[in-house]
Amino acid sequence: MVDDTDGAEGQVTTPDGRTLSYLEVGNPGGPLVLHNHGGPSSRLEARLFADAAAARGLRFVCVDRPGFGRSTRQRNRTYRGWTEDLTTVADALGRHEFGVTGWSEGGPWALAAAAYLDPARLRHVSSLAPGSYGAFGDNWAAGRLSRADAFGGTLALRFRPGFHLMYAAVGLTATRFPRSYLKEVRKAVNDYDREILQQAHNAAAFADAGAECFAQGSEGLVRDADLLYRQWAFDVTAIERPVHLWQGLDDRLVPASINATVAERMPGAQWHPVPGAGHFVAVGCADEVFTIAAADLGAD
Repeated sequence: MVDDTDGAEGQVTTPDGRTLSYLEVGNPGGPLVLHNHGGPSSRLEARLFADAAAARGLRFVCVDRPGFGRSTRQRNRTYRGWTEDLTTVADALGRHEFGVTGWSEGGPWALAAAAYLDPARLRHVSSLAPGSYGAFGDNWAAGRLSRADAFGGTLALRFRPGFHLMYAAVGLTATRFPRSYLKEVRKAVNDYDREILQQAHNAAAFADAGAECFAQGSEGLVRDADLLYRQWAFDVTAIERPVHLWQGLDDRLVPASINATVAERMPGAQWHPVPGAGHFVAVGCADEVFTIAAADLGAD
């Protein structure tokens, strides 16, 4: 169940008439950070970062991507198109300069922002345990993933009806049986991540964000994955501006070797490996991530 009192809800209308919904936490008067949520997830993911954003004086805004949560579906989605949506949100919120973060499946969208947006506007980029599965070709990292995740990538690219069914099953569990959903996540991750999810606020925020992902069904998530696993339209080896790339070295969902390769081949990468951390490095290291973001954005 969505609790609209935990953070400020808002909507922005794009030039082509779509609605982008967001949740804002932190300091409303502070520098703007636009966050790209993971998957399955939604704008409600912002609640996982509320305390850290407030402590660093940041205005932290997580936007539902098209077809997720309350944002309008979009048939022809592209990485460049989403970066234009991010600038639309920043403009609507009255900010010329802003930062971008992205976690897990949201990580590649943060990298796209680094590739496409003017550094004079985009002052900070952090990509946190990104699902970099299409960085160097279609499903290029399949050999480094678990058998189930590699198979999911194959379905996404070659048999979309099967992929729809897979995510429909996940959506049923996330929306109807949140305790089972959390139990399955805890089984898949390491002790570092489980400790984070043992905190009641984190567990509730994560479960709510996952359930809200499926408010319009699974189509948005399927379209996301198609772009995620297919060779990206932008070249990470051409990104020279600073990009902070955070990775738990014991990540059971996105193995560290995937993003270590991205860091090696991306000229602007600022590599932040975290020993013992898992996929929830984004939450566990939020203070450190936001300290750097605040400095880049000139927060007091």
